[in-house]
Amino acid sequence: MFRLVSRHPAAQTTSVMSTRVQVCPPELWPSSMSWHGRARRVGAQLARFCLPLLPAQARPVNRLALVKAEFDASLVDVVGEAALQLRDRIQRARSLRELWHLRSSVYGEVAVQFSQAVAEQRLAGLNRHFPVRAPRSGLMPLQP
Repeated sequence: MFRLVSRHPAAQTTSVMSTRVQVCPPELWPSSMSWHGRARRVGAQLARFCLPLLPAQARPVNRLALVKAEFDASLVDVVGEAALQLRDRIQRARSLRELWHLRSSVYGEVAVQFSQAVAEQRLAGLNRHFPVRAPRSGLMPLQP
């Protein structure tokens, strides 16, 4: 085995290889979470246990259900098989992240049925549910 390794010279590192960064998927198990993440998870489990004990006014609003309803309302006048399948995917979405990925499909269906302007209006209404980042500025002008 050592002979096989020693026979082949090591590959020369190029500038492209040295700048490449390996990207790995995040760990799925709780052991990979920090102590802060574990504390949040325990707090969420306690909250789920205590929710039935709270009065109805003090319970948190199910934000996912509200956003799903808004996505469905944006497709209420769109007809066709693709629109029905998209509504089904919206109802089966388990997180806001999944709904975020469905925005482009909503945009496409509305744009095909009506117009791009109507699709942009509806997408702007849906985008308010998702965080936005400030755009990065380009090069700063030099000041004398």
